[in-house]
Amino acid sequence: MARHNLGTVIGFEFRRTITKRRFWAITLIIPILVFGLGGLIIASNVSTANTADQQKNARFEFLYSDSSGLVDPTIAKQYGGTEIRSEAEGVEEVQIGGTPAYFSYPADPATQTIRVYGEDSGVFQNSKYSAVAESLLSASVQKKVDDPTTVAVLRGDVKTNTTTFLNGKVAPGFEAILPALLFLAAFFIVIVFLGNQMLNSTLEEKENRVTEMILTTINPTNLLLGKVISLFAIGIIQLAVFALPMLIGYLFFRNQLQLPDFDLSGLVFDPQKMIVGALILIGGFALFTGTLVAVGAIMPTAKDAAPVFSVVVFAVVIPLYASGFAISSPQSPVVQLLAYFPYTAPITALILNAFGSLPLWQAIIIIVELFVLSVIVLRIAVRLFRYGSIEYSSKVKVRDVLGRRSDRTRSVQGEGRP
Repeated sequence: MARHNLGTVIGFEFRRTITKRRFWAITLIIPILVFGLGGLIIASNVSTANTADQQKNARFEFLYSDSSGLVDPTIAKQYGGTEIRSEAEGVEEVQIGGTPAYFSYPADPATQTIRVYGEDSGVFQNSKYSAVAESLLSASVQKKVDDPTTVAVLRGDVKTNTTTFLNGKVAPGFEAILPALLFLAAFFIVIVFLGNQMLNSTLEEKENRVTEMILTTINPTNLLLGKVISLFAIGIIQLAVFALPMLIGYLFFRNQLQLPDFDLSGLVFDPQKMIVGALILIGGFALFTGTLVAVGAIMPTAKDAAPVFSVVVFAVVIPLYASGFAISSPQSPVVQLLAYFPYTAPITALILNAFGSLPLWQAIIIIVELFVLSVIVLRIAVRLFRYGSIEYSSKVKVRDVLGRRSDRTRSVQGEGRP
């Protein structure tokens, strides 16, 4: 019967959530926003590139003076330039409208500034003067070098390929970090977007005044356990929906989004990292879910419980701000404190695990801590829900609820004495 009730709760909670329009509206709005943001980024990058090319290739008449001797007169003429000797004359010509622009090349352009003067054409169009001045100097220098290889080196058009070794074998780089980082992204997304659902999972029945009826047919432990399992299943659906636009963007719009060309076939799935990451994800999810369910059992309404969710998000975000310490100084006291404190441990441990800074013994301690605390918190949540299910107008006092068991235990022991 208990198993039947548990399965009934899981199925009911799962169907009730995924059949709500609000759930799909919240779930789908993120991919829609990602697609929209991706479209804006693509359009912006294309527009920026086109504008830069247009400004660099813009042709207009201008005057210039060259104290460096680097500017090639032939190329300058092709650009529309005419050389003059006096800088004062060039500035005056721009001021009186005799020429659209004037460039003054110093003796040492590497350490001195090229002074550019031009007619005001608007904030964005004015940058064409500097673009043409720099393009002219670059083209002139490239012609003087007259060696494609040297030009490529000077322009920085060279590529490097770094290979590192660990214990005599080629060490995997970011290819070994990315798979484990997926657990971090999954945990963050699930907590942020499902946290409110976790918080309201017990409040909904209380606000609808149906908890007494439910508890007459279903054990509170099965009820809350079923809610936790259904939330986990719902989280998997949300992760799949969130991952879809990212996968499409990487596979089909990588160049437009200016994403790095990453060879997915080179990913390294370290068994230890993947197992540890999965266990931390499950343990952290169970702990946060149990905590939020317990809070929902204490609070009379969703409005009263809402501030707690802000605290949960804060606990999730803090380790992200300290991720620089976790990567560069994993043994620092701050990182270790965050790694062992239950509510900052999942994010911190997942970062350390991804970057190979989490020893197996420490991972075991953190995983055991998360699962043990999850069981304890869930048991407390069951008691709070059992005694707080009929508290519709006031908060449940945790001390009073937990104290009832102690009083009952002492009473039973007293009755057993001769």
